[in-house]
Amino acid sequence: MQPGNHSTSAPSPAIVFQMLNAHQQTEALRAAIELGIFAELGGGSATAEQLADRCSASLRGIRILCDFLTVCGLLQKTGGIYSNSPTAATFLDPKSPACLAATARFLGLPAFREPFLELAAVVRNGRTTMHGEGTVEPENPVWVEFAHSMAPMMAPLAAPLGAIVLEGRTTPMDVLDIAAGHGLFGIEIARQNPNAQVTALDWASVLEVAQANARKAGVAARLKLLPGSAFDVDFGGPYDEVLLTNFLHHFDVERNIAMLAKVRAALKPGGSAAILEFVPNEDRVSPPMSAAFALTMLASTAHGDAYTLREYTEMAQAAGFTFVTAHPVPMSPHTIVVAHTS
Repeated sequence: MQPGNHSTSAPSPAIVFQMLNAHQQTEALRAAIELGIFAELGGGSATAEQLADRCSASLRGIRILCDFLTVCGLLQKTGGIYSNSPTAATFLDPKSPACLAATARFLGLPAFREPFLELAAVVRNGRTTMHGEGTVEPENPVWVEFAHSMAPMMAPLAAPLGAIVLEGRTTPMDVLDIAAGHGLFGIEIARQNPNAQVTALDWASVLEVAQANARKAGVAARLKLLPGSAFDVDFGGPYDEVLLTNFLHHFDVERNIAMLAKVRAALKPGGSAAILEFVPNEDRVSPPMSAAFALTMLASTAHGDAYTLREYTEMAQAAGFTFVTAHPVPMSPHTIVVAHTS
């Protein structure tokens, strides 16, 4: 090694082959969920023969798929007997409260996968190849599926967001939940504060899911439904708090400023807006999940992006907010950005 040359290994093509074959991991996971492999192993370890019988599949197919899942780290294999790894037991066994199997259905929708098959065209044009505004087209049915399927992924974020928004308050307050979807964030605030009244805004078909979740949580009496587009409907109010969860990343800076200005006008003096988002660092390549989310927005929207904290701060200040605080959510790629009026 020459002085000043700190390289310790030769370049490897491994990352190239990993990326070229990444679709195999995606489809193997989806197939295992569909076949019920993780559910069966949740009841106890099993051989390939036992799994083939229980999953109504060929022995050859089950053996090869389970070996592949073992290579990937989702299954464990000892002496020809398979079991769920700790990760699969937590996040893929339907009996686990943290199961993400439903999330795979939403992320695997053709509407999300197809733009990636023509990603070069997306990059050339700087926008999705989907019709119109992509996933944010009015009344897009994907958001009903989102409300049903993504709740398990979002549920762990609800309690931290509720705690930050409420700051221990149990006094009467009015909260607006924009693009409420499954409604879990507003519902959690109603659970933590028995005197909170929540208005959930989303498309009417999506709000049916939020209303059902509110009934399950026992807070339906304190959930008001406001159907329509967040950009067009009258917010009413004024509100103590407004929630904007995983919403602003779908739009460009100018439209976000307009939305934040509308939110600012709907707040009471001293109110704030809680913005839950993927927030990359200024280098836009770290942390990995937050930074990589920008590609999802490129493929699925006409103008969306993953914005940095500086950009959210500038947008909020341009909309009339006084200052911004950031609260990274532990064990999550999300950050809660709170825009304060005073």
